[in-house]
Amino acid sequence: MTVIENFEQRHAQLWGSHTVRLKHSLHERPLFSDESLAEIIDHADRRTMTISTMEDEVRSSGDWHYCLPGDLSGCEILRAVKSGRIWINFTHIAQFDARFASVLDELYADLETLVPGFRPFKRNMGLLISSPGARVGYHTDIPGQTLLQLRGSKRLWIYPASEPFLKVPEFEDVVRRVTEEDITYESWFDDYAEVYDLVPGDLLHWRLNGPHKVANLDSVNVSITTQHWTGDIRREFALNYGNGLLRNMLHYTPRSRKTSGPAFWVKAGTALTWRKAGMQNRQSHRRTVRYHVDPDAPNGVRLMERQRFGISG
Repeated sequence: MTVIENFEQRHAQLWGSHTVRLKHSLHERPLFSDESLAEIIDHADRRTMTISTMEDEVRSSGDWHYCLPGDLSGCEILRAVKSGRIWINFTHIAQFDARFASVLDELYADLETLVPGFRPFKRNMGLLISSPGARVGYHTDIPGQTLLQLRGSKRLWIYPASEPFLKVPEFEDVVRRVTEEDITYESWFDDYAEVYDLVPGDLLHWRLNGPHKVANLDSVNVSITTQHWTGDIRREFALNYGNGLLRNMLHYTPRSRKTSGPAFWVKAGTALTWRKAGMQNRQSHRRTVRYHVDPDAPNGVRLMERQRFGISG
């Protein structure tokens, strides 16, 4: 079954380096009804479900706070989403739900047919369920990204993946998971952003590592995100990881951003050795859980009596 619609030859030339807006048919499926979503929440491994709430103004991950679902049912959690300020992310939903694994296969079968030479060796799918007015602050992602809107409407701002919008040392820290996805944001960046309002049936793909922020409009939102890795993306990852180690561990400022040649392979080997030795886990950002989901509380959450620490970033 074909998922992607209105794909033209120009889109294949733009894919991976520019923003591409397309149509898809997934929003027509019953998989995304309230009943289905409640069932997904009830049966999911909740270790794969990240629940967050946020401040009125979101500028960084410090304005986001992590929440525990407790023993609430899927229907109760959905009620909190509808009346509160909550963002749920099932980060690896295709790994525990065969229906989403099938959707992931369908989507990438389309892409590999439509985009010559596009052959990711790894791909992933996330399911987002979020409140009216919920926001995601300015951030960047490491792998290739696509967002498919299923229910509700949201606005995305997408920025150039270069200085000053994406500062190299900050991005290296994101790659090494020393920080979450935070990067410096200035309000004047918005003058240079591409702005898209998405409705059910919209698909948006943007340039690798392109900074972006998100604001839901006046309805509950359901979206799918996909992430993929190609050989080129893996080499970019190794370059930034290696350069970040040189910058932070040896206090040396790397000058080369080549993804080939002897210097690159030394950086890639150093990055691999560092991760294999478990050093990344020692330095990774740690999340703090501050709230319980509560559909009867303001914003759908209540503050915990004691903060819990140690949830890996």
